[in-house]
Order: sequence, then structure tokens, then C-alpha cells
Amino acid sequence: MDQSVDRNSTGIAYIETARKFLDRETTGGLLLIGATLIALMIGNSQWADTYHHYLKDELVFELSKHFTLRLTVEEWINDGLMAIFFLVAALELKREILVGELSSWKKASMPLLGALGGMIVPALIFMVLNFNTEKMVGWGIPMATDIAYSLGIIGLLGKRIPLQLKTFLIALAIADDFGAILVIALFYSSDLSWFYLGAGAGIFTLLMLCNRFGIKNLFWYLLGGIALWYCFLNSGVHPTIAGVLFAVTIPVKPKLDSKILKERTARNVAALEETDIENRDPLQDIRQRKILQAMKKDTENSNPPLLKLENALIDFNVFFIIPVFAIANAGVKLDVSLLEVISGSLGLGILLGLVIGKVLGISLFALIGEKLGIAELHSSLRWRHVVGMGMIAGIGFTMSLFITNLAFVDPELIKVAKISIMLASLIAAVGGVAMLLTGTARDTREGADN
Repeated sequence: MDQSVDRNSTGIAYIETARKFLDRETTGGLLLIGATLIALMIGNSQWADTYHHYLKDELVFELSKHFTLRLTVEEWINDGLMAIFFLVAALELKREILVGELSSWKKASMPLLGALGGMIVPALIFMVLNFNTEKMVGWGIPMATDIAYSLGIIGLLGKRIPLQLKTFLIALAIADDFGAILVIALFYSSDLSWFYLGAGAGIFTLLMLCNRFGIKNLFWYLLGGIALWYCFLNSGVHPTIAGVLFAVTIPVKPKLDSKILKERTARNVAALEETDIENRDPLQDIRQRKILQAMKKDTENSNPPLLKLENALIDFNVFFIIPVFAIANAGVKLDVSLLEVISGSLGLGILLGLVIGKVLGISLFALIGEKLGIAELHSSLRWRHVVGMGMIAGIGFTMSLFITNLAFVDPELIKVAKISIMLASLIAAVGGVAMLLTGTARDTREGADN
């Protein structure tokens, strides 16, 4: 990452990007719910076999006779599109560290501690229930929080909850995503190819040098990012990690800082005033047109490459990648009884991990942080807000489904895990909303009495 950032020149842009991210994630969460229902209906209909058949079809990308990429539709989604998903998550994390809710220890301590507890406690619950069995490998499944789903549910509550709670959830979920990324990289990778890992390390180093020497053109980074993804695809480390490493290399400082932009804008405005702006418009006056084009280019160059890339991918990520992933992965056949799911150690481990472990871990670690004086709850929040949000954070969905695909090969285990994830996410959502709405109603009554 760049060592210094002109916070004055880019602060507004970062805030606007954060707001755009929040709005898109809230809307995207509702879209994700619809995509999940569609997948479940298809997966349990007469078209289920066709649905699964198409997911296993190969799509071939052939650049030359020496370079052919063969992946199934499911692999293009889970290994390709999800690399972009992780890229966006890492860009969000980088932005939050620079100027957002993770930019200082005072701001970051509470959500970071909550995220840590929300990963450790669910994993421990799962491991206790599945100790010394083949299912133990799925310990990472209940650690995840689905940021789109969670914000979609929170968004439904509107102004009935403090805005700071949404910010808390965003920071916690982003930190949680980073934890999931580390888990995938360290524990769900196998059969390593040192050749491709070395090639990937070389490309990553080259991209970091581009950043270091001030190259701002995203085209060169995108070329390097594609090559980085290809290396990781063949390395044995899951290719989504390439998206995270790629995000690290993206420059933060813009081509034009605020001082230069101010000087150039002043000159352009002066030049524009010298033209006949009273009687002629840019369509009639080529000089006006050139000045305005120069001002537009300067404005674009003052926007940090990090924000350019994130803004370019936010809509694609929320409105395409996440719903497509849900449609491809949530279409599980519901031919397993509820009793069978909750009576087995796998299903019970996921259910208890997400529904109980998440809220317990988040609330407990946050409370310990406050008691030790290393974390502080925002003045607009109460502990019942943290508990309610902790319940909603138990919506593991996207990341939990993703880790399920990495953890298991047995179709029956995958089926039970996916049903457990969806059931747990439903319980967590309903419980979290009930907790937050009950507290809101109580506050309203107390305010009326006073």
C-alpha cells in the first residue's frame, strides 16, 4: 500500500464510495434473497437435473493452441467470479483501513474484537461437536458472515436502528471476510505447485513495483491481475486469494493531488472566462469544448485508482456476482428431514456455530474489550444493539457455502451442510430482527413516558 495518502483531497471521495457501498449492499441483500429462493425452487423442481447438468458443462477459453482454459460453469463462478468478489472485499477493507471505521485503533477495536470472537467461538463449537471425525474439516463453515445478506436485513429496518449500527456491521463483516480469506489460504489449499506459486509471487512483486514507481493506469494492473489469477488457479492455493493480493497492489494516491488540481482548475476557469460564454456554448466554441474536456480529465485524474476500481466493480459484484453465486450454489435438493439435519454433528455444529456461536463470540469479545478499556461502544448504541447485530451476523450464507465447497467432496455432506447454513441463516435473521425491533419498541415507549 502507498505509505502516504492525501486525506484532504480524497476524503470526500472515500466517504461517497462508502455510502455507495452501503446502499448497494443493502439492495443487493434483498436481491440475494430472491436469487436464493429461485435456486431452491429450481433445485427442487422437475428441472433440477438440467440445472445441475448445465453447472457441470465446460466453458473453454482458448487464446492459442498453447493456452486453453477449461473450467465448468460452476468453476467459472466459484473460482473466477468469486475472485472478483474477494477483490472487492479486499478493496473495501483497504479503504476502511485508510479512512473508514478501521482507520484507527479507537474506531477499529470494537468491530475487530467482535469479528475475532465471531470467528473463534463458532469454530470451537463446530470442532467440539465434530472432533476426530471426517467432518472436522468443515470447521471454517460457521465462521463466516454474509455482508450482503446481513446489510440487506439491516436495511429493511431503516431508521428504526441507529446508523452507527450499520457502520459497526460493515466494519465487522469486512474484518470477518479478511479472516475467512486467511482461513481459505492457510487451511483449504492443497497439492501446491511451486512453479505457479513462484510465478504468482513474481507477478505480485512486479505489480507492487508498479505501485511504488507511481504507475496509476489501471490497465496494466488489470493485465497483471488476470495473470496473477491464472497462476493461483494452477498453484493449489485457491484462486480467490489472487483477488486479495491484487487489491493490495492498487494505488491509493491519485495522479493529481488537491493542490495541483486546484491550480489547474483555476487556470482552466480563467481560460473559460476569456471565451464568449455569454453568447456561445461549447458546441459552438471549440476552445470552450477543449477547456471543459481538460477539466473533466483533471477531475478523473484526481480520483484515486483504488476508488475508481471499487466503484467500477461495486454494482457488478452486488447485482451480478453474488446473485449468480447463490443461484449456482443454493439449489440444494431439500430431501433431508429437519430431524436428520439437526441430529447429526455436521448440521448441529453449523447451526449452533452460526446461531449461537456468532452472537456469543461477538458480544463476549466486545464486552471484554470494553471492560479492559481497549474498546469503546459508540454513544448511540446499546448492548442489545450489539446482541441483535450479532444474531444477524450469524447469516453465513455466501461465504459459508463457499467454504463448504472447499471443505467437502461427498455430495451428501455438502447437501447437509448447505441445508444447515440456510436454516441457520434464516433463524439468525429472524432472531436478530426480533431483538432489534423489540428494543426499538421499548425505547419508543420509554421516550413517550418521559
